[in-house]
Amino acid sequence: MRSTIAIPVTVHPTPEELGRAIAQRILGGIERAAEENRRYLLGCPAGRTAVPVYAALGALAGMTRFDLSGLVLVMMDEYLVDGPAGPALCDPRAHYSCRRFAEQEIRAVVNAKLPAPRQLPAAGVWCPAPADPEAYDRRIRDAGGIDLFLLASGASDGHVAFNPPGSSAEVGTGIVALAEGTRRDNMATFPGFAAIAEVPRRGISIGLGTIAGLSRASVMILHGAHKRQAARRLLESRDFDPAWPATILHRCRHPEIHLDAVAAQEAA
Repeated sequence: MRSTIAIPVTVHPTPEELGRAIAQRILGGIERAAEENRRYLLGCPAGRTAVPVYAALGALAGMTRFDLSGLVLVMMDEYLVDGPAGPALCDPRAHYSCRRFAEQEIRAVVNAKLPAPRQLPAAGVWCPAPADPEAYDRRIRDAGGIDLFLLASGASDGHVAFNPPGSSAEVGTGIVALAEGTRRDNMATFPGFAAIAEVPRRGISIGLGTIAGLSRASVMILHGAHKRQAARRLLESRDFDPAWPATILHRCRHPEIHLDAVAAQEAA
């Protein structure tokens, strides 16, 4: 597979080695942010893609008793349900909740081997709120921007967070209708869904404009055979294409693509 774009591409032998390389970069960034007396903001997707990064981050932090108290997880999105006053965040105990994922699959993992004073605190997990979506962008901007955004691409339609095909490169955080492809991809992300009818139809999502405009660096992560099409589509792109939202990477500062060897292979 040959890239026609200038975005740096790194192929790692395994997802685990991919995760370790990015985790080491995050830890270095946290150290530099601490020296500057500020927090380190990490843009985070829920789901399978960044799991190797979170696992490696926990392992490396535990080995060195690293201080994660200055880390902030800027979560990308959350599902919405109908509430008495309009759209509301889903129950954080729901199997598909991105806030549940952040607590159980990220915060618990990175804190597992750390003493309490060095752990990532509960207040260090941010999520947008449907009552005032624009406030999320203001909060990120006021904090100095996201130091590193970990990005994932939908396998079937290239969605990033809940931004569906056709999304504008300038759009900020807001309430979106989930595309059919996004809902089907999320059935695999959250296997507790027995049928697509169970997948919520709306969510609140960080915008493509937020990713590109409020991040200092962005890393697109793709691993596994099911991400070969997404990898090829991204590598063959030359600029942002609304039909494949993951191409927002072209508009990001200091973009990178990280693949495992399987995702880097030509799809059969």
